[in-house]
Amino acid sequence: MTYTISETAKLLNVAPSTIRYYDKEGLLPFVERSNGGIRIFTEENFQWLYIIECLKKTGLSIKDIKRFIDMAMRGDGTISERLELLKKQREAVRAQAEELRKMLDILDYKCWYYETALEHGSTNVPRNMAQEDVPEKLRDTRVYLNTVHKI
Repeated sequence: MTYTISETAKLLNVAPSTIRYYDKEGLLPFVERSNGGIRIFTEENFQWLYIIECLKKTGLSIKDIKRFIDMAMRGDGTISERLELLKKQREAVRAQAEELRKMLDILDYKCWYYETALEHGSTNVPRNMAQEDVPEKLRDTRVYLNTVHKI
């Protein structure tokens, strides 16, 4: 089965202009064209498009995504290079995830802080609360904020 650019974009939940941009940047060398120059997408192309979207969402540059695709198009001789690029990006994503986890902990703490303040009518209550009265899962974050950032 084949798909138009609009159908492909809809299935991927992206704008058609995104796919056109990928094509312009050389990320779609695997996509066939009709005699009239219209892009013809196949189900096999979706695997590539999902990988492109994944790499883009992880913060990999268009230049590096193109490099990855170019390596893949050259075949098995580039397996180790592709693996190295993906491992490097995986580590970057892990670091991002850890940073986001820390930010989520801070948001959880601050939500508890203001919910408690609202309940008691003052920010003095959570600010002056004994450590053992703070929910256990928030204690480390409270210590971190109070000692490092004085928030």
